[in-house]
Amino acid sequence: MPRRFAWASFSDAQLLELRLKDLGVGIKGTWLEDCVASLHRELRKKGIRIKLHTWISDEWFSPDTTPGIAIPFYLTHPRLVRLERRKIIDVEGGSEAECMRILRHEAGHVMQHAYQLHKRRRWQQLFGASSTPYPKHYRPNSRSHRFVRHLRLWYAQSHPDEDFAETFAVWLTPRSNWRKRYTSWPAIKKLEYVEELMAEIADQKPVLKKQIEVDPASRQTRTLAQHYKKKQDFYLGDSPRGYDRDLLKIFSSDPERKRSQAASTFLEKNRAQIRRRVSKSTGEYQLTLDDVLDDIIKRCRALKLRTVGSQRQLIRDFTVLLTARTVHSLYNRTRRSFAL
Repeated sequence: MPRRFAWASFSDAQLLELRLKDLGVGIKGTWLEDCVASLHRELRKKGIRIKLHTWISDEWFSPDTTPGIAIPFYLTHPRLVRLERRKIIDVEGGSEAECMRILRHEAGHVMQHAYQLHKRRRWQQLFGASSTPYPKHYRPNSRSHRFVRHLRLWYAQSHPDEDFAETFAVWLTPRSNWRKRYTSWPAIKKLEYVEELMAEIADQKPVLKKQIEVDPASRQTRTLAQHYKKKQDFYLGDSPRGYDRDLLKIFSSDPERKRSQAASTFLEKNRAQIRRRVSKSTGEYQLTLDDVLDDIIKRCRALKLRTVGSQRQLIRDFTVLLTARTVHSLYNRTRRSFAL
């Protein structure tokens, strides 16, 4: 039977006053337990015997000091998932499929550090120097075939360590059919190297063995309000601006259309649908898109824009606009890295 928590019936305001350590959550007895068990089965099937451990923290990460993976606290209980969705919109790892994608990625970091793979010459030739400082921003190239595609925002391009972790994740994924999918891509060399490397180290003992819980939620004294303030600041840092010209192509500023629905009202009514569509097609986080939509709605009010034409066509046209501008933003400006 799932463990009961008094805070499960708290309002958002009450819940946000709690410290992370006050939640008292863990992996045992939750759906995460099955995901972790699935990861271990996938590793064993590939001949990997490492004793990988997991614990609850504030975010996803795998430290370079222990062969383990930290899983965010919000995934441990439906009430915390609802709070995460209200605060961030996206619940990263919130479905079994996405949780497994991230676990496989983090397992790649575990393998790299546990076996010190980044010290090998061939590893460095294919992925680059692990000692390269993590960038504050990176400029992804969506057309590049030198990197596999696994997590959103072309994450393999952000750093050599992430390139390896993403490559490992694709290689580990059951029925990924990577040989066929990447057959004509330069990235196939990295995947083939991972397969050779895993076979080579199968019987070797890892350098990292001690199981340590780094920054566990059980020792974090920040309140949930402080946690989400920091997280929102991170996601909302780079919203694109300057949509006026494009908005005037979709909506009307003609005073004679004053009886038509306000463009701002139209966007408020359909923002969730538009946000989801654009996020799905571009990989951008919904919270970032929601921030952009706030700005656009304000501009629509300032310009006194009104709707023209059918609602369906307007949704389609505006979704195309926001998608194009988001893609332009992703491809042509540096991005903050979303380090896992």
